[in-house]
Order: sequence, then C-alpha cells, then structure tokens
Amino acid sequence: MMRFDGQTPDEIALKLAHIAWEAGRLLRGMENALIDKRIKDDGTPTTAADLAAEELIIGRLAEAWSGVPVIAEETASAARTEEYFFLVDPLDGTGDFIHGTGEYSVNIALIRGDRPVAAVVAAPAIGAIWIAGDSARTSSLPQEAGTDFDWRAARVRPAPEDDLVALVSRRHGDIATEACLSVLSIGTRRMTSSALKFCLIASGEADVYVRCGPTMEWDTAAGDHILTRAGGSVVGPGGAPLTYGHEHRGYRNGPFAAIGDVALASRLDLPVSASTA
Repeated sequence: MMRFDGQTPDEIALKLAHIAWEAGRLLRGMENALIDKRIKDDGTPTTAADLAAEELIIGRLAEAWSGVPVIAEETASAARTEEYFFLVDPLDGTGDFIHGTGEYSVNIALIRGDRPVAAVVAAPAIGAIWIAGDSARTSSLPQEAGTDFDWRAARVRPAPEDDLVALVSRRHGDIATEACLSVLSIGTRRMTSSALKFCLIASGEADVYVRCGPTMEWDTAAGDHILTRAGGSVVGPGGAPLTYGHEHRGYRNGPFAAIGDVALASRLDLPVSASTA
C-alpha cells in the first residue's frame, strides 16, 4: 500500500479508530444541544452535528493521508474516486441521534479499487468500537484522550439450526426485505439502527441483516469490511460481494444481506435493483 508509507491495513485501522473516537466525542458533546435539522433531497435528515463531525474527520484524514479522496455523506459530490479513497458517514443514524436512542455510529472505510481494506465503526453513546484491517477487533471506547483501547477479537458465530437472530431497521422496512427473511428460521427480531447491525453480527450477537431498500455506500462499507474480516459476509443478488466507488449511480447500493454464517447465503433470494444492475 504505497500511498500509505508502508502501513499495514491493521495499522491504518488503528489510526481510523482514533479519528472516529475524536469525532464521537464531538457528537457526544452535541447530543443534548438544541439542534436544528433539515431534510436533504433524498428525504433523510441532517444536522449541524453531521456537518461538524464530517469536517473533523475530513481534516484528520487529510493530515494523516494527504491527497487521498474522501467521499463523505454531506459532501459526496466534492471529490472523485481514485485507486484509494475513503467512504465516510460522520453520523450514521441521524434520526436516532435526534431522538436520543444512542444507536448512531461513525463509519470510516478505506477503499482500494472497489473493496474496503481498513475500516472503523464507532458507537459513541453505547461506548463501543469495531475496527478491521486484516483482522476484526472490538473494544470499549476510552473515556479520556490517551487512554488505551482494550482490543479483543471479533468473530461471528455459526448459525443455529433454528431461532436465527435477525436485525431489522428501526426506521426502514419493506415488503422485499420481509420476503427474504421469510425463507429463514427467524426466532428473534431485534430492532437496531445504523451500521451497528453489521458489528453485532461480527461479534456473534446476531445472524442476519437483510436490506432491500435504499442505502448508500458510506452506510455499508465500514460495516461490510468488519463483518467480512470477522468471518461473515455481505452479499448482493446472486451472492456476489458488494463493491464500492460507483459514482455513476450516485454511490447507491442495491439489495444486500449481511450474514454471520456464509452458509446462509444460498438460502437467500435477493431482488435485483434496476438502479444498480
């Protein structure tokens, strides 16, 4: 990885963890502030907290890796992809941030070509963080700057014969997603927001998350890499992995399934989206 001065993916992921921790501390400080929100063209909310966290992250990435493009949620049209680029969602789960559920995250992924190579998902209000370079790890979030992370391996679990745990979105549901889940032996449905769904599967706390409705690449890239390096998979129609950097389609994803046990992939029949085919 010549653009990164010989740094390994694990070393890059550790640096991303510190950036995400700093952005998370900023967001925690804004949780109880009276924040005006506006609705973007795609119908999703954004706040001053989204913009402040994004500005901080872009600045820190530029300090660490000057010249590497950053495709971020609030300023997606301001950069173009190259061999290496970052995908950033500074506040994934803005609705949860506004409503005070705590289920929001900071997502940063480094992409090489069309797949992630290093990533972090931090959940500041929950006090947890996940990273992946060559391996996936998780830690509690330090309370103070300079305090060490307590990293331990993140690993998926084998799918049980029955009673799969499915993670479902708190705010987004659709008929196609329900149809995909209906072919599995779902015992528990757990409502969870943001990229935390990928990370809970990566930690062996759940088995599957299916999403057929619209998402963006910065929503999924970091969680995709963490789950993949923990032994799971994120697949689209036909079982192919998701790919990233699709500027021509506005960085939109098609339908996908995040699974802890890769054997589940053959049991899913994801619809093909015309906008991403």
